[in-house]
Amino acid sequence: MCGIVAVLGSQDTSASRRIQIVDCARKLRHRGPDWSGIHHSGNNFLAHERLAIIDPASGDQPLYSEDKSIVVTVNGEIYNHEQLKKGLTGEHMYRTGSDCEVIPHLYEEVGEDVASLLDGMFSFVLLDNKTGNFMAARDPIGITPLYMGWGRDGSVWFASEMKALTSECDQFQEFPPGHIYSSKQGGLRRYYTPPWFDEHIPSGPLDLTALRVAFEKAVVKRLMTDVPFGVLLSGGLDSSLVASVASRHLAETKAAVWGPKLHTFSVGLPGSPDLKAAREVADILGTDHHELTFSVQDGLDALSEVIYHIETYDVTTIRASTPMFLMSRKIRAIGVKMVLSGEGSDEIFGGYLYFHKAPNKEEFHKETCRKIKALHMYDCLRANKSTSAWGIEARVPFLDKEFIDVAMAIDPQHKMAQNFKGKPIEKFIIRKAFDTPENPFLPEHILYRQKEQFSDGVGYSWIDGLKDFAEKQVTDQMMQHAEKAFPVNSPTTKEGYYYRTLFEKHFPQHAAALTVPGGPSVACSTAAAIEWDKAWANMLDPSGRAATGVHDSAYEPEAKAAANGA
Repeated sequence: MCGIVAVLGSQDTSASRRIQIVDCARKLRHRGPDWSGIHHSGNNFLAHERLAIIDPASGDQPLYSEDKSIVVTVNGEIYNHEQLKKGLTGEHMYRTGSDCEVIPHLYEEVGEDVASLLDGMFSFVLLDNKTGNFMAARDPIGITPLYMGWGRDGSVWFASEMKALTSECDQFQEFPPGHIYSSKQGGLRRYYTPPWFDEHIPSGPLDLTALRVAFEKAVVKRLMTDVPFGVLLSGGLDSSLVASVASRHLAETKAAVWGPKLHTFSVGLPGSPDLKAAREVADILGTDHHELTFSVQDGLDALSEVIYHIETYDVTTIRASTPMFLMSRKIRAIGVKMVLSGEGSDEIFGGYLYFHKAPNKEEFHKETCRKIKALHMYDCLRANKSTSAWGIEARVPFLDKEFIDVAMAIDPQHKMAQNFKGKPIEKFIIRKAFDTPENPFLPEHILYRQKEQFSDGVGYSWIDGLKDFAEKQVTDQMMQHAEKAFPVNSPTTKEGYYYRTLFEKHFPQHAAALTVPGGPSVACSTAAAIEWDKAWANMLDPSGRAATGVHDSAYEPEAKAAANGA
């Protein structure tokens, strides 16, 4: 991942203004520690903090067209850049081997339709010096972050993280995924409108082979790299499938930077479910496996820094981000700059345990659509910012556009929990797609292992420790006045209140509070899905163990009140 900052229409074009913008970009240097660049023309500035993944030697940004009239600053990876280059009709000269350099040349031929042609994860700002127009765009799902703000002088600002905007913009917001901002046409408009977006219930047949092939292509596509990489392996289904497919294809691709053996990484409290499961999968796949153990106190010590980097006070996200943040630091110390991760599968296939209670396929499908649309505020934000805090890029094959199209066209009846050996199991069709006894990707007991949310899998005492700590930091009196202290998304638990106090120290602006989603949740559900089970009304906790009657280690009935009030 890289960091971008762009200021368009600045009234001040002096050298001091340039220094000011460089200072703002410097706040994102953790995202791109390898090099810095800035373009200044007229009253426009485009800055870049680079993490070198493709063409480390010469792919510095900003990037330009042949005559340098088109300039772009990009955070992301364009997986189809070679195909796009071949499809261009004009003569184009490339100065680097960067996958992102195709963007200004593509813009010369198709204009603002450029974003819809890109296959990858990206946020970029492009300036057309010939016309004075500019545009900004974010990838369809929001895998890469982007924020938009307005300067006091009327300028428009864009940045990968809002911390780069807070000193200069009183008003800012998250840039919505699948949109472009056009100065020519004025304002935001959606460019990504897949068939599933309107939540219409699909009726496509179940083709397990097509599903498997689409996912294999998504993984292999993301092995495009010129630097050492690995896979984040929890031992659960999703990360294990990523690791299995990647290890199979590694020797056949140009991605074998460290040789044919895949590196895998796991994190957890000593003796945690994830560490045990990941070690088993790593041994089966024959990967070069690295474990990181941490203590509850290690996590508590890191909370403030974690919240500064991930820029949220959402309880679910902070619980899962902290172990990922700690692990990422170790991964970078080893020398790895890119990792593959398993985010997105649970949203597409209804993998969270609360989906077992979906009353029918219509509600099931609508909830998957709601979850995918919200990924940029939760799992995508966590995966990107927890790793980018240490200069690591996380790639997520389950969120490949083509794979999502295949998976979301299937009749949702096939996705609902199905019986396997006398027990209902979630995500059955993706498990079945890779259930190939003649050439197994994974052993059966791993392929059909129950879903374990990351913040649970690192060790159940992690969440319990967070709640116990918050109970000591936040008084009952403080909770009584929570709505006055924090009128936006007022915290309803002591854990949430404590995170909110840390967030406000870093981001006291009202606009910052508005960038974070709110609303009740049980086991990571949306608010709408809470209606599926009356018992959940008194069990509002994002842990998978809140899915009573489903999780093997679900909270006991007598613990519900404590879980709700902690």
